[in-house]
Amino acid sequence: MKTRLLFVFALFLSACSYTPEGVEPVSGFEADKYLGTWYEIARLDHSFERNLERVTATYSKREDGSIKVINRGFDTKKQEWKEAEGKAYFVEGPDIGKLKVSFFGPFYGGYNIIALDKVYYNYSLVAGPDRNYLWILARTPQLSYPVKQELIAQARHLGFDTDKLIYVDQSSDPVDYEAGRHVRQ
Repeated sequence: MKTRLLFVFALFLSACSYTPEGVEPVSGFEADKYLGTWYEIARLDHSFERNLERVTATYSKREDGSIKVINRGFDTKKQEWKEAEGKAYFVEGPDIGKLKVSFFGPFYGGYNIIALDKVYYNYSLVAGPDRNYLWILARTPQLSYPVKQELIAQARHLGFDTDKLIYVDQSSDPVDYEAGRHVRQ
């Protein structure tokens, strides 16, 4: 009974707001421009991405109109690639950058695009369901310093702890830090 109650409570929480209080997803969003591969420039750390470098997220349209999500990164401790496939759905309509995403079963989390280069879709600032989740994404492995600093300033203004951001190594060869050498794939 207790397990069942916890499951119902988890479902209730997953149905609640997918956006941190006081944070607004972008409007005028165009999903077709957002599709493709994005490089993770920086993130707030979480266990599901711990030790990952060379992280990318690739988005494509599914037949049902939802978005297919493939997250990929190189685990520097285990010296292997990790990949997760999920699906995302628009919460308020396809022109609002507010989605719910799931990588397992019926459990969804928020994916909120809170800043975006609306002309070329070259960078985005993404928040999760609360202020513990934040990503800076770009279409290229590197993002110019002024743009990166502007996105960090926006996130800080919105109450995210940007001092805890982890900057992702996007170099082409992972480094075995213990051995002090590059590892060829």
